[in-house]
Formats: sequence, structure tokens, C-alpha cells
Amino acid sequence: MNFIAMDFETASAKRASAVSMAVVVVRDNQVADEFYTLVNPQMEFNPFNIKIHGIHPTDVVDAPLFSEVWPVIEQFYTTNQLVVAHNAAFDNAVLKATLENYHIPAPHYLTLDTVQTSRKLYPHLVNHKLNTVADALNISLPHHHHALDDTRAAAQILLQEVDQFGVEQVKPFAKMI
Repeated sequence: MNFIAMDFETASAKRASAVSMAVVVVRDNQVADEFYTLVNPQMEFNPFNIKIHGIHPTDVVDAPLFSEVWPVIEQFYTTNQLVVAHNAAFDNAVLKATLENYHIPAPHYLTLDTVQTSRKLYPHLVNHKLNTVADALNISLPHHHHALDDTRAAAQILLQEVDQFGVEQVKPFAKMI
């Protein structure tokens, strides 16, 4: 299976406030590449968000703006590309809002949410938070709410779902945005 997984952390409830992001590239069911960066959102931080991910304003002072990061990763967001995230509605909204903030046209791509697939395929779990699903599937998640660790876990969740249940079980969850 070929896809990318992504994750964002934000400075506040504003979707255009990305402070970190990661992309994991999966080719032939193997992680082929990874990308992680802090991002300077040029916005105020909410203490609630800082408590969740541990990223402070001083951590991103010298970080690139998202407009500088986008040229590195935009190659992965194409019409034929499957983009996976755990709670994809959030990550897709952050990507779209951040691109809009910089007046960059949003791409169209296939997206799949591993929260939705895990709800369908593992209904017995107490909840379907990333750390719960990762733990149930014995997937390493060293630092929950670190964008790269979360992205790796989301990629592994989909790979295990496909291995256990087959592509046909997860295919209906992919949708174009």
C-alpha cells in the first residue's frame, strides 16, 4: 500500500495556527521517508495547547513559516495520493486553513481517517483515541501529541488494519477533498 500520513499540532484553537507538522511516506507497506518540522505560526499560543504538546512560543521563534515548508511537502498532496491521519477532519482543516492564511490554493487529494476505520474494525475498544488504538495494536507511540510520533502511529494503524482486514475493508473510508 502507498500513502502518506500527516499530523499537525496547533498553537491555539485557530486552525491556521500550526506549530509543528509531520509527514510519513509509506511505499509498498514500508515507511520510505519522514519529514518533521516546527512551524512559526505568527499567532498567539493558548496555554491549553502548550499543555497538550509542550511546544512554547520560544521553541518556534526561528522555525520556518508554513509558506516556507509547503514547497517541500506539496508534492505529496496530489489527486492520486491517499493522505491518512488520525482524526483527519482536524488535520485536513489545519492544512486548508494554514494554506488559506498564506493565500496558497488548497490541493485536492484522497483522505482517510484512522479514527473512523478503527471505530469500524475495533468496536470493542474503550475509545478510539490515537494512544488507545496504538496501545491495543502494540504500536509504538513514545510521545503522544508529538507530530512525528503521532504520524508514525497513524501510518502503522492503517498498515495493521489492511494486514488484518484487507484493503477492501478500509477502501470505503477514503474520500476526495
